[in-house]
Amino acid sequence: MKTIVRETGDYAINFGGEHLHLLPERAIWWPVQRTLLVADMHIGKAATFRSLGQPVPQGTTTETLACLDKLLAAWPVRQLICLGDFLHARAAHAPPTLAALRLWRTRHPGLVCLLVRGNHDAHAGKPPSDLNINTVEEPYQVGRLMLCHIPLSKTSPDENQFILAGHVHPAHVLQSRKYGTDRLRLPCFVFSEKQGILPAFGAFTGHHTVRAQAGQSLYVCGGERVWPVPEVK
Repeated sequence: MKTIVRETGDYAINFGGEHLHLLPERAIWWPVQRTLLVADMHIGKAATFRSLGQPVPQGTTTETLACLDKLLAAWPVRQLICLGDFLHARAAHAPPTLAALRLWRTRHPGLVCLLVRGNHDAHAGKPPSDLNINTVEEPYQVGRLMLCHIPLSKTSPDENQFILAGHVHPAHVLQSRKYGTDRLRLPCFVFSEKQGILPAFGAFTGHHTVRAQAGQSLYVCGGERVWPVPEVK
């Protein structure tokens, strides 16, 4: 994997021979495919919690879709691919949630949408047909990249294949060396030579704290920019 250039806010890398832009909105722009990649939107998660009597914030679906609108306005996107967990659960089929999704879809009628099924999608069921979202099983191969939800083994089945996945919701804790109590946890991308893991895109998701392992590079999303995490000496 090779870092190429930093654009305004994003961080561009070469992964598996493909030029990818890591975006501060926790997504990837793939220019040659005119494709926007996101993972773990978990649409309807808040509605699911409220159906169980849990007091959680309103408006998280609207916030997630507004972020998508922003990206679709900023980049010449032909196709949106979600790497699993588009809907959180059956309760995501609640009328207000689906109404928000249908309204969003009317704003982007020509956008090709593809969902690589994740574990939550298996429980939530397919998105309604009028959303025009095609569903495929993992791994879904595009060129040399294998698009998955759950990360595969440490090495891909074929040495010429490279994996992009979600599921983990990775975040990294930045800590001040001078002030040990100053800590900030930020969503991050995790890349090794053969595999990249995207942070969760949804506005209402949890995070799993990670540290860079040998052969990995972390890129945190914060302050409307993507920042490479310096290697620990």
